[in-house]
Amino acid sequence: MSQKQAAASVISPEVIALYDEYTHAPLPRRVFMKRLTAITGSTVAASAVLPLLENNYAQAAVLAPDDARVSTAKLSFPSSEGSINAYLAKPAKASGKLPAVIVIHENRGLNPHIEDISRRLALAGFLALGVDYLSGMGGTPADEDKARDMIARLERSTIESISLAALAYLKKHEASTGKVGVVGFCWGGAAVNQLAVLAPDLDAGVAFYGMQPKPEDAARIKAPLQLHYAGLDERINAGIPAYDAALKAAGVAHEIFVYEGANHAFNNDTNAARYDAAAATLAWQRTEAFLKQKLA
Repeated sequence: MSQKQAAASVISPEVIALYDEYTHAPLPRRVFMKRLTAITGSTVAASAVLPLLENNYAQAAVLAPDDARVSTAKLSFPSSEGSINAYLAKPAKASGKLPAVIVIHENRGLNPHIEDISRRLALAGFLALGVDYLSGMGGTPADEDKARDMIARLERSTIESISLAALAYLKKHEASTGKVGVVGFCWGGAAVNQLAVLAPDLDAGVAFYGMQPKPEDAARIKAPLQLHYAGLDERINAGIPAYDAALKAAGVAHEIFVYEGANHAFNNDTNAARYDAAAATLAWQRTEAFLKQKLA
């Protein structure tokens, strides 16, 4: 058994739950490592497990940044919060205008994985905009823990203003048909739900394991939604029944998919411990089909 296989064998639900607490609570790193050592039995085991828990962006590029099929650019757009940095991707040989999709990152900022997600959407025929919600703090840093701490300091009003500005930017973009959807992951999934509440002109929303808005806010949603959840994600899944009921009561078209046996962040293929290839593949197929249908 290789060291990697040995480490993977001790990635129990308890370890996953601890890492989830570390990334979302958040826990100080020294406290996280102390508790991880206690669970795994030694500092050696904890050190072997840690790389499998953390994102490895060397694995990020399903589509390489220089893939000839996709045209990309780093740019900025205006908002009430100042200039917002973004990563724009579109098919290299696109003819005519394209439906557009905002891509909202996890609580680690606009990183190589989210840029890759944007390129995947471009290859599927969309004008995709990966937005950096940390632009006002100097942009997403390379240090993930620093990015997480910065995300935690963002005011809700700032997040909402950036989302609305991204929507307005894509609605009027010269390469856009004016039809705009949004897809987000984890922290970004929550931002998708909130943008749907705020923006009656949003055309579609896809949220991966995102915290739900208040049930009473569901009546304000006009966009059709597709909601993806991990079966083992008790923290987020606790809000599904109330949200589902509120969406039904408000007559909001929506789909809910729960991937049994999958962990929170199952779509993130740079995270060895939580990535679930079967769930991610199916969820992404559903996402592309949904966006193509709703943004046509």
